[in-house]
Amino acid sequence: MTKLSLPNEYSHVTFDKSGMAEVMYLARSPLPVLAPGQVLIRVHAAGVNGPDVAQRKGIYPPPKEASPILGLEVAGEICQVAQGAERWNPGDKVCALVPGGGYGEYAIAYAGHCLPVPDGWSFSQAAAVVETFFTVWGNLFMRAGLKAGETVLIHGASGGIGSAAIALAKAFGARVIVTTGSDEKCAYCRELGADLAINYRDEEFVEPVMAFTQDKGVEAVLDVAGGDFINLNLKVLAMDGRMVSVAMQRGPKAQVDIFRIMSKRITWTGSTLRPQSVAAKSDIADELMLHVWPKLQESLKGDSKRCNSKLVPNIFAEFTLSECVRAHELMESGSHRGKIVLKLI
Repeated sequence: MTKLSLPNEYSHVTFDKSGMAEVMYLARSPLPVLAPGQVLIRVHAAGVNGPDVAQRKGIYPPPKEASPILGLEVAGEICQVAQGAERWNPGDKVCALVPGGGYGEYAIAYAGHCLPVPDGWSFSQAAAVVETFFTVWGNLFMRAGLKAGETVLIHGASGGIGSAAIALAKAFGARVIVTTGSDEKCAYCRELGADLAINYRDEEFVEPVMAFTQDKGVEAVLDVAGGDFINLNLKVLAMDGRMVSVAMQRGPKAQVDIFRIMSKRITWTGSTLRPQSVAAKSDIADELMLHVWPKLQESLKGDSKRCNSKLVPNIFAEFTLSECVRAHELMESGSHRGKIVLKLI
């Protein structure tokens, strides 16, 4: 095992019982111990995500083998490498999907779930894309098979997943329709590249989507809504359309028009990221490295005709680790546009 000089203990966020944001506080614990195939990262920044809030509330428990500490994405420097993780070296700058433990000065990641920090990116920017890019690529591209020239409908588009979905869909040549909950958020989504933005509080999205697509419908839907939006999604999907569900913000149950699925030959799938196997997440990381990371390397070259600057995440707010309560309160308010990050260094 290769490692740099390390402390015996580290600071991290914890909570003793489920509840509101104020149940979180800082504690100190011994450094976690690596298993084969893992690396230890000195965390410079960690992303804040909806599943973190759900875990704190007690409605999204971590897998048995995962750290109970909050946090699913980090960026920082590798400081310890276990057997089987020799693709990385101490001092490498990486961003990583972690099974838990991101809200701390040190976090464990599987070697196959790490990706290099893109040239010119800050650690906060790198930490802000991991969980969302894994989610969007694994679902919208690998499961739903979105292709250049197709049209996708993205719900909840001003949040972290939605923002990443807009950027990636546009970067790979798709047309993008989005829904969100205010005119201000619609304007933000258009700035990210959305071709049509609909305020679902003002109008039902079926008519404008069908008008935009000249009654053809969309080839794919990335759905974070669930509930009453499911049948509306089925209405706007084209023949042989694909719908992928990744959250249930409007409820976990829906009265589904089965005949519409049959008559349009619709494929409906979905997934949650955290419970997937180490190998499955490594497969997504490999795909990201092959297809997305070359575009990220170009993203800050402002004079390049191939520039994908919209792939650089919008950091809406940064907080210190000790300000995690404020970060979660902002996340739950829904007033953010883009990502919330905990900055440790």
